[in-house]
Amino acid sequence: MFRATLKSLLARKLRLLLSGLAVVLGVMFVSGAFVLTDTLGRSFDAVFADAYADVDVNVAAKPKVAVSETEGEQVAAPVPASLVERVRAVPGAADVRGVVAADGARLIGSNGKVVTSFGPPQLGENWLGEGDLVKLREGRGPQADDEIVVNAALAKAANVKVGDRVGVLTLSPKQEFTLVGVFGYSGGRDSVGGANEVAFTTPVAQRLMLGKPDVFSTVTARADGTTPEALRDAVSRTVGGGYDVKTGDQLADDASAGLKEGLSFFNKILLGFAAVALLVGTFLILNTFSIIVAQRTRELALMRAIGASGRQVIGSVVLEAVAVGLIASVLGLAAGIGVGALLAYLFGKLAGGLTLAGLGVPPAAVIGAFAVGLLITVVAALLPALRAARIPPIAAMQDVATPDRPLTKVTVGGAVVTGIGAVLLFVGLSGNAGGNTLATILGGVLFAFIGVALLTPVISRPVVSLLGAIFSWSVPGKLGRLNSGRNPRRTAITAAALMVGIALVTGVTVILDSAKGSISALAEDTIKAELVISGASSGPRPASFDAAVLEKTAAIPGVRLVDGEYGDMATVGGKRTWVAASSNVAALERIFGAKATAGDISRLAPDQMLLSSDTATSRNLSVGSTVPVQLSRGEARTYTVSGIYSSSQLTNPVVLPPQAAADFAIPQPIQGFVQLAPGTSVGAVQPQVERLLADSPEVSVADRAAFIKQQTSQLDTPLRMIQILLALAIVIAVLGIINTLALSVLERTRELGLLRAIGLRRAQTMRMITVEAVVISIFGALLGVVVGTGLGAAVVRALKDEGITDLVLPWGQMVTFLVLAAIIGVVAAVLPAIRAARINVLGAIAHD
Repeated sequence: MFRATLKSLLARKLRLLLSGLAVVLGVMFVSGAFVLTDTLGRSFDAVFADAYADVDVNVAAKPKVAVSETEGEQVAAPVPASLVERVRAVPGAADVRGVVAADGARLIGSNGKVVTSFGPPQLGENWLGEGDLVKLREGRGPQADDEIVVNAALAKAANVKVGDRVGVLTLSPKQEFTLVGVFGYSGGRDSVGGANEVAFTTPVAQRLMLGKPDVFSTVTARADGTTPEALRDAVSRTVGGGYDVKTGDQLADDASAGLKEGLSFFNKILLGFAAVALLVGTFLILNTFSIIVAQRTRELALMRAIGASGRQVIGSVVLEAVAVGLIASVLGLAAGIGVGALLAYLFGKLAGGLTLAGLGVPPAAVIGAFAVGLLITVVAALLPALRAARIPPIAAMQDVATPDRPLTKVTVGGAVVTGIGAVLLFVGLSGNAGGNTLATILGGVLFAFIGVALLTPVISRPVVSLLGAIFSWSVPGKLGRLNSGRNPRRTAITAAALMVGIALVTGVTVILDSAKGSISALAEDTIKAELVISGASSGPRPASFDAAVLEKTAAIPGVRLVDGEYGDMATVGGKRTWVAASSNVAALERIFGAKATAGDISRLAPDQMLLSSDTATSRNLSVGSTVPVQLSRGEARTYTVSGIYSSSQLTNPVVLPPQAAADFAIPQPIQGFVQLAPGTSVGAVQPQVERLLADSPEVSVADRAAFIKQQTSQLDTPLRMIQILLALAIVIAVLGIINTLALSVLERTRELGLLRAIGLRRAQTMRMITVEAVVISIFGALLGVVVGTGLGAAVVRALKDEGITDLVLPWGQMVTFLVLAAIIGVVAAVLPAIRAARINVLGAIAHD
């Protein structure tokens, strides 16, 4: 039985290739995700170990407000300069230094634009001279207050050289400096971890990066005659509990762990797309083995007749599935290693030249590849195997056609599974899933897809017949329509593979388009400003501009009201909350349309604050309540609630007086709103504001429509990424259509020969196969559009309280998907149609 199975497998190499390719692509994603995160993780370990190689002990103040990676930039509290002497007095402490190092120093390049960095920090530092790690390549260190040095990576990116006058943006507005040196790192590296670094003299670095003199970011020391751990403990006892004292190894581990947490999220995204690819692949494999069993009915019956048991027949089909799974897993693992290496290389380039560690293949990649590849293939082949075991031996003695089985059980099962999916989606989207919201929603989507796939055979025959009527104006078209509807199960499974990919793309598009539409409508109705000053971020911090621009803008003829908005993450009454400060509190009513529900919201004293009604209710606060507030910088202050305003999606939960912005992480406005007097032309004012922003190349001024479009366009990037990744599922679906048609042509060899014998020409045969493929593809796309629209609309409805109030259906893209499906059908039909057209008529008639 084993030898017979092996010969059967080797005799059908094309079938082996097509059925295994879907698993290869899914396994590629799984193993590639693990290879990528392992390679990048070890790369970051090496980067931070190198960065802290000269540090045995580091002393830093505890941050005043803890900020996560997704919430913004963590601002470390500065330490006093006196701490340097206290650490220096500790026995065993050598080479004690006060270090200034903070993110936010943005160099303006020779083209007048800010050098951007998406990921690695843009550090502003004090120059501490050369060492084992840092080496000057050109020039010298800064000595005067208007001198800087930069690392070689930044000098290249900015296209600047020693002797140039360059602008730098920091906590202060643009300032001009002379570039007096360029430095690199041991081993010929231009940067460490892709960071852009600007080094000032110590007093200038303290003022521009920390906002005050005689403070440092951290104090570092080397251990002399003792271990780093012993020195750490001694320093900790000396400085007290108000500081974090760690060894260099601990700092490297902490920094690397933070980035690895972000990588784990990216890893989950890739694994999610791998799951989609494997789900689609399951349909393909299930269909392939179902057709194989149907084609081998007489062969399997003959085996039963000569003594093979039902268990041996099952073993024969499962063994074939194991062989396909093993080969696919090996190829998928190899492809995954290549994809992981390529993605790591691209990530390193985008991260500013990250030096990658050697490519490694973690055990998880190997185990995941073989476990997933084998499991998916064997599970998909199990039902056809059980069907094969039920073939009676008498079937070997007669001309057997596989009869259509009743669809009752499948329909009932599909209805039950779809119902379970609907319940899970309702629970997850209504917020009643506790801490398992994401898992519940994903489970609901999975059950919904499987349920719809099970229900598809019931509707495939009438829908396919209706779609096929479009092509029934010729004999090949009529035959193609009949062929596509003759086996509802096969058509349904083939179409379901395409349905999954298109449904996900459609659903995501509905959600994001609805979000864009809701944001646009809300902004149009709420923002009563004709001009908006804003900018694109060049890193983790938002773009900002000089507050003096606001005063100068207010003096422009025709300007009625100007408001500058500051923002920061703060601790308000013991809870972390986003807070804002407004340069003109009157804008809350006149620009954003907020209404006072209690107290006065038209003015704000230095010790007062305003709250949104939602915030006041949730915290049980009212006018006259006092609330302690800790900002990113400075000491905690107590504010009195002087007014409460109506909440909306565009109003901040807490508004502080403009004086508070001095202690924000970014003490400069990040947005500005300009309201014009009636009759004033936007075209007359906008150029004047643009000239005022000449020293702020990160920001620009736009009219309200352009500003809203700029904000909503940020959703286009994730949509494009999702569409590209989900294109893999559509590719697998195309393979499924090719596979189904190819095997169907083999199954209908004698039928095709008879059609040719009675006059069907080769071109007509090819058109018949093409019509069959196009009808199946459009059917799958139509299902995907309907299911995706339904799921997307459900999510939009659930997010109504989050501000997504308008359901926007992407009609243009839906039509595009249907047209694309027709093209997919034509492409998928090429090889099977050519093969059908080349059938030898006499040989096909005699085919058994």
